[in-house]
Amino acid sequence: MLDKWLKQSAASGSFHEKNNRSAEDQEYETLEQLQYELSDYVNWFNNHRIHSSLGYMPLKEYRLTNLR
Repeated sequence: MLDKWLKQSAASGSFHEKNNRSAEDQEYETLEQLQYELSDYVNWFNNHRIHSSLGYMPLKEYRLTNLR
């Protein structure tokens, strides 16, 4: 199941934007290491990655600015 998820993530363009590497090439020693990497990715995706559909703002900034 985990292997399938990682392969699907590798296919995502957003995943490659940040990591510039394939998830298939990654080997996680522990579940905690994988959880850390995923948490880091989600933080980047929500708080730092710009979204063209949101006027080229990070999701967090868009929410703070437009969803009051």
